[in-house]
Amino acid sequence: MRWNLSSRARTLSQADAVVLSIPKSGRTWLRVFVNAYFGVKTGAAFSVNLTDQCRPGIPRIVYSHDRFESLTKGNWWDRVRGKYLVPRAQLTSRRVILLARDPRDAFVSYYVQITRRNHPAPERVKQLAPDQLVRHRRYGINSMVAVMNGWLAEFGDQRNVTILRYESLLSDPNVEFRNVLHGIGEHEIDNSTFAEALRFSAFHNMRQLEERGAFSDKILAPRDRADRQSFKVRQGKVGGFREYLSPAGQQYAAAALARLDPRFGYGEKSG
Repeated sequence: MRWNLSSRARTLSQADAVVLSIPKSGRTWLRVFVNAYFGVKTGAAFSVNLTDQCRPGIPRIVYSHDRFESLTKGNWWDRVRGKYLVPRAQLTSRRVILLARDPRDAFVSYYVQITRRNHPAPERVKQLAPDQLVRHRRYGINSMVAVMNGWLAEFGDQRNVTILRYESLLSDPNVEFRNVLHGIGEHEIDNSTFAEALRFSAFHNMRQLEERGAFSDKILAPRDRADRQSFKVRQGKVGGFREYLSPAGQQYAAAALARLDPRFGYGEKSG
């Protein structure tokens, strides 16, 4: 069931486009690119919140973890009210981007976020090792797969939905970030504006800006500047899960991946 009876419903229902993802799927990277693009296009100063408000010439975009956030962040009353859920009407009438990442890599990056950044997970969860957390009923990889599958089962066949893969953004950003803009309704793309936004949102540039404290928003700020793992812009690697999970943990994660809807494009070739 999908509804939102909380005070957040009005904010969530005013979007021109919606970006859904499980945590650590490249949402901040995508968000920086989109905001840089519309900042350059309209002459507005860059902000990671540029598309959060109604502004002339700039679409309003809602970024949400939706069901996963409801599962892991909300208490029972939040879940009853659907506090973290995007209203159904938005998902049928607005443009929707499903941003996907190999759940194994998303999980280990999420593990680092839980243990090294200011995550609201219970302290007992933050003390778990990667091989333990990957099996956790709420925070583990099976929850990620279930939420991703649930999205496709619910609205994956709608014509207003675009599926984008983090790995494709990494391998061919010039093509895939154009698909991002098309997915939110931007069809006439100025090449110079696009190139500047791509340069600004490049991984190495975002990392340097975060290191210098150039971003005023906590979205792009390390928890501890002395701890490289606490940075928001961290590694962005494909296959990095092998550095955290034991062979048994990798086998468990592979079994979870095998249950992921093939429309996301992950399978045996994903390693």
